[in-house]
Amino acid sequence: MSRHQLGEFEEIVMLTVGILYKEAYGVAIIDEMEKRLQRNVSIGALQTVLRRLEDKGYLSSEFGEATNVRGGKRKRYFSLTSLGSRVLRETQEQRLELYKAIPRVAFPKS
Repeated sequence: MSRHQLGEFEEIVMLTVGILYKEAYGVAIIDEMEKRLQRNVSIGALQTVLRRLEDKGYLSSEFGEATNVRGGKRKRYFSLTSLGSRVLRETQEQRLELYKAIPRVAFPKS
């Protein structure tokens, strides 16, 4: 078992950052998560998790250019670090092993 543990929301945020790749900033991350998962995401919850994941070394961030559209405010873009990518792969492998261990009889036919 990996020494790195992700909560569900942390994992979803990291996966979404990976999906968006070079366009992963706050509002885009929320839009993508809401579109794919049909659930509401608050900017406060997202910002808390982004900071936590950055503190753990799973994400890194950098500011983009200032734009007039945002009143001169710059977007903060997030990306997976090599550690973050490794943790996601380990998490995926753990989940797949658990699914494989479930006996077929445990899944009733619909």
